[in-house]
Amino acid sequence: MLKWLVISAVVVGLDLWTKHLIQMEFVYGDHLTITNFFDLVRYHNTGAAFSFLAEAGGWQKSFFSTISMMAIIVITYLLYKNSTQKLFCIGLALILGGAIGNLYDRMTLGYVVDFLYFHYENFYWPAFNIADSGICVGVALLFLDSFKKVG
Repeated sequence: MLKWLVISAVVVGLDLWTKHLIQMEFVYGDHLTITNFFDLVRYHNTGAAFSFLAEAGGWQKSFFSTISMMAIIVITYLLYKNSTQKLFCIGLALILGGAIGNLYDRMTLGYVVDFLYFHYENFYWPAFNIADSGICVGVALLFLDSFKKVG
């Protein structure tokens, strides 16, 4: 179980550290072009993934914080019960780290700091952060693990 929690802790640590760096160097709305497809920005997301419900009027902070806390409890239990299933647990550990990182922002700041901004011509992917990346990669690993069990 400890190795899965270490993975989660690494995600949380990287997430909080990179958000701290952005907050120290950027003010809200700053935009720095790095390449022709990637920028660093500082955006505040009061909603969920891809700013879902960001303009909902404030109730979403409590809602998403509660969902995150419930997910943290369930994921920790699943890690404990399935600690020998490597791919499954790596996926869960990444999701756990991402959930904790974004929950920390939501509880301390009232919003989540997003700063990675990819684009191509006129198509812009919503800004995201390391926690979001951990969650997405974790979900992909869980999806991959689900195929392993079929057949």
